[in-house]
Amino acid sequence: MINPSYRVANISGHFFSELNQKLARLSAAGADVIRLDAGTPDLPPAAHILEALRRSAGDPTAHGYQPYDGTPSLRQAWAEAYRRSFQVILDADGEVLPLLGSKEGIFNLTLAYVQTGDVVLVPDPGYMTYTRSALMAGGEVYTMPLLPERSYLPDLSGIPQDVLRRVKILWLNYPNNPTTATAPLDFFDEVVEFAQSHNILVCHDAAYAQITFDGYQAPSLLQVAGAVETAVEFNTLSKWYNMAGWRVGAALGNRQALAALYQMKVNVDNGHFRPVLDAAAAALAGEQGWLADRNRIYEQRRDLVIRGLRQVGLEPVVPQASLYVWFEAPSGWSSQDFTLMLLEKAQVSLVPGTVFGKNGQGYIRLSFTEPMERLSEAMSRIVSVLGRRMG
Repeated sequence: MINPSYRVANISGHFFSELNQKLARLSAAGADVIRLDAGTPDLPPAAHILEALRRSAGDPTAHGYQPYDGTPSLRQAWAEAYRRSFQVILDADGEVLPLLGSKEGIFNLTLAYVQTGDVVLVPDPGYMTYTRSALMAGGEVYTMPLLPERSYLPDLSGIPQDVLRRVKILWLNYPNNPTTATAPLDFFDEVVEFAQSHNILVCHDAAYAQITFDGYQAPSLLQVAGAVETAVEFNTLSKWYNMAGWRVGAALGNRQALAALYQMKVNVDNGHFRPVLDAAAAALAGEQGWLADRNRIYEQRRDLVIRGLRQVGLEPVVPQASLYVWFEAPSGWSSQDFTLMLLEKAQVSLVPGTVFGKNGQGYIRLSFTEPMERLSEAMSRIVSVLGRRMG
């Protein structure tokens, strides 16, 4: 038997891959499981985006290999979207790099920068790809606790000096997955100053910046003076335009970092399908009013979830952004035991907080990416099960 490299041997299985297998078995046995686990938008993209895809697919010249850095129109559309949304001015030909989804870019940028002995600063709880990409690159992970008493913002001053000397990358993610926390612009000011003083590349995952509620508008890290020289921001059409399966994202900001990421891409992938690139450009450059209506639908779902959890005595964080509600499990329950109980008794699938790190213990993430009727049924089941157990 030929053994795999440490890159595979030292990495455990992926939670959602294993969960999908478990849910498939339950479904085959006749269970009606309502999935409130994965953050995959259930609503479709706008009609003009789909029409751009169809139109481009009908072009007989659109089916060959495409440039590694996407089309000029897509890069320009990303730059214009950042000017419109955040008042950030970017050079479409040097400070914008389209991606096969932001996850690909997160992983490949880590591989481009991290080697044995390097440290990567990772939030805990946090998106697991930050940690796994660092480990696969041979680096070391230093976790930054995200705690409710600090509004789920990391304490950069608490990182030891001997660690700081070896840090290559600092990962941030606001609006945050899984905690739903948001970061004020003055925190980003602090981050940029910190990174500049320690020669660290800041990588900010802004996947949920366009899903906001109650009048809140999430800032971009790139709004901070000097950030474009210090940081890369990742964004994605998965959440912005309901295009998760299309796998379209972008890295924006620091030219040197994007050049290194581009060098990875030319050796790893062969570009995207041009109709997807054309439709992505149409999404970014086209009519944007429908997104407010989309966010109102999410806001109504959020409120339904909050009411249900409060009905059984739980006190969830009320999110200003993202697709999730983050809440503490009832007293005496671990994250894993609580989610397993709800899966068995209520046939509702949630995510234990420990999937995102040890500081997620005792917490649960619920995704409101199901239609209201289905979401209402899920909350009724949860309330019924918890009411019996806590009554």
